[in-house]
Amino acid sequence: MKFKSTRDINSNQYSSAQVIKQGLADDGGLFVPTEIPALSKEEILSFCSLSYSELAATILSKFLTDYTYSELLEDCKIAYSNESFPNGACPLHKVDSNTYSLELWHGPTCAFKDMALQIMPRLLSRSLLKTGENRTALVLVATSGDTGKAALEGYKDVHQIKINVFYPQNGVSKVQELQMTTQGGNNVNVCAVKGNFDDIQTGVKNIFNNNEIADELNAKGYFLSSANSINFGRLAPQIVYYIKAYCDLIYKNEIEFGEMINVCVPTGNFGNILAAYIAKLMGLPINKLICASNSNNILTDFLNTGRYDRNREFYLTMSPSMDILISSNLERLLYFLSDANQTAEYMNSLNNNGYYQVSNEIKSRIDESFIGYFADEKNTSMTINKYYHQYNYLMDTHTAVAFSALESYRKDRFDETKTVVASTASPYKFAKNVYGAIFGENNFGDIEILEELSSQTNTKIPAPLFELDKKTVNFNLSTTSKNMFDEILKFIEK
Repeated sequence: MKFKSTRDINSNQYSSAQVIKQGLADDGGLFVPTEIPALSKEEILSFCSLSYSELAATILSKFLTDYTYSELLEDCKIAYSNESFPNGACPLHKVDSNTYSLELWHGPTCAFKDMALQIMPRLLSRSLLKTGENRTALVLVATSGDTGKAALEGYKDVHQIKINVFYPQNGVSKVQELQMTTQGGNNVNVCAVKGNFDDIQTGVKNIFNNNEIADELNAKGYFLSSANSINFGRLAPQIVYYIKAYCDLIYKNEIEFGEMINVCVPTGNFGNILAAYIAKLMGLPINKLICASNSNNILTDFLNTGRYDRNREFYLTMSPSMDILISSNLERLLYFLSDANQTAEYMNSLNNNGYYQVSNEIKSRIDESFIGYFADEKNTSMTINKYYHQYNYLMDTHTAVAFSALESYRKDRFDETKTVVASTASPYKFAKNVYGAIFGENNFGDIEILEELSSQTNTKIPAPLFELDKKTVNFNLSTTSKNMFDEILKFIEK
């Protein structure tokens, strides 16, 4: 399997190890596989008897052919061990007769990012050996909340790697911030940035695309890599859990083999739902992909109109991991549906004008698989309240956005197809909003509210979040998007 850039009309090809090491293509594009491996119905059925680690190694081996199956299996067994995921990697919870919550947050940081970021550092570490790299990989992360902690936890103290995480000041929950600022490890750095996630993501991309910075880092013995979903090594492991969910539905006799399902995903950067789309391209029987957004509903508007326009008001919401106006992984979808030349034109228009409009042909192809809905703050709260009281099911704010979107879709389309909803975070990561939605306004502090939510709902606080406020804060740095590289230099020169 080879890879190429979404913007490269010359079709230069790269190995999977190089792609994981590099993260972002030299031309600013994202790496994509030159072909999508196909899964037969018989093969999908055979997956039902595999453990999660075995399934992950099998699927990853189809894309990452520089790695042997035994290497991947060894890494997957460690990444998805009972120690890291004591409740299983992604348990499927039946909410009602045709709705299932795929709980992706039972890992060490209580967010779905663990599903990829427990395995990705191992893939990067192996790629350094496979490509003969002697320099230190400097992993830069722009996070809207969950990626930061998951990446820090995955990369801490990994040999030949340093990681610097930037997050929006006052743009993440208190729990998310404490998870990052109390992080331990000798190779990690955390810094708040004045601005929103898009400012940070743009700042990181500008650093990646600056040749002078690359030369300066190279002289110091470093090269840049990424842990965000712009890196295919982050995206590939996410394909696995949609296949696992389908197999679990078969195993539990909820569907017959070959039966079509829908998938509903709360997303801001479009990576999580793109992974489901790739699973569909591989042959997984998925009919509709329901893209759920919060009040920053740029993806909903795009899927409805074909026009992507970031020139709009930005909202801080109770689902902060989706407070995004530049959905990077949408570029990969555009490439899959057009070509490198067209994709480059769209991205140039976005960079220069803040918008692009896809052709009618591409819009029709998008409509075959995707549909978009959004939930505002009121509907998000109402959904949390409804599912707790009606189904005794506790969900976080991002998951509630997805369930609200699914209800809107079913009301509009009269489609009662069995649907898997991606549940992306523990309700305890956003306990204040979850508690408020169920029990009303309160004066509890951001950490105290965890105990109250546990007491009122008779559920347990996840171990990684227990007594978070008693941990030592190791980072209190702050900068602007223009000065991010200065903070990086301070970090690597310590």
